[in-house]
Amino acid sequence: MVSGTPRIYLYAAALTGALLLLPACSEDTEQAPADAASTTGTDDLTVIVPGKPGETARTVGPDDIEVEDPWNHADVAFLQMMIPHHAQALVMSELAETRASDPRVRRLAERIEAAQRPEILAMAGWLEERGVEVPRTDEDPSSYDHGEHGHNEMQGMLTPQQLAALERADGAEFDRLFLEGMIRHHEGAIAMGGDVARDGADVRVSEMAAEVMVTQQDEVDTMRAMLAGD
Repeated sequence: MVSGTPRIYLYAAALTGALLLLPACSEDTEQAPADAASTTGTDDLTVIVPGKPGETARTVGPDDIEVEDPWNHADVAFLQMMIPHHAQALVMSELAETRASDPRVRRLAERIEAAQRPEILAMAGWLEERGVEVPRTDEDPSSYDHGEHGHNEMQGMLTPQQLAALERADGAEFDRLFLEGMIRHHEGAIAMGGDVARDGADVRVSEMAAEVMVTQQDEVDTMRAMLAGD
């Protein structure tokens, strides 16, 4: 890859093979759930709602039942940030194909690419199903950093300078920069997974986050051992 290539084109190259451009939607909030109660033929159906500690229970009708949203902003933020986050990992992994001197680094890069391309598609599919904007190949990844809006932030991304240094490197120097950069990158993804595990609501998103956390922690352990010379 030519040194100095604008990073926006690097992400475009990484995502093109994994993600089709999907129509954007101005809505990025939850969709209304289905009616809480189905028609039962009784108009006087009542439900007892337990009160909070120290409060008494109350009785409500079917139209007053509040149903918790099945997904929330934390779920959306995680996926919208993780797609470009994965895209940068693909850029780094593609560089390893021709720049790495250690065959273990090349194998690790292949493993990362094989895991994260399908994950990008799954994440994009979840967003598209809900009419939420999917990060596109012609957008700057920082456009989806929700930390700029007071929410959980994108973590672990290499800076343009760090990515440029990786592009210029070769051989053993590339191996070192790749491992150090990917460890930091993975640790960011693990932290983001922890954020959505705490703040998210959707089961599928929770499962995707858990897969990211388990897989990438295993790879972090492997990369630390490689840097240590084990």
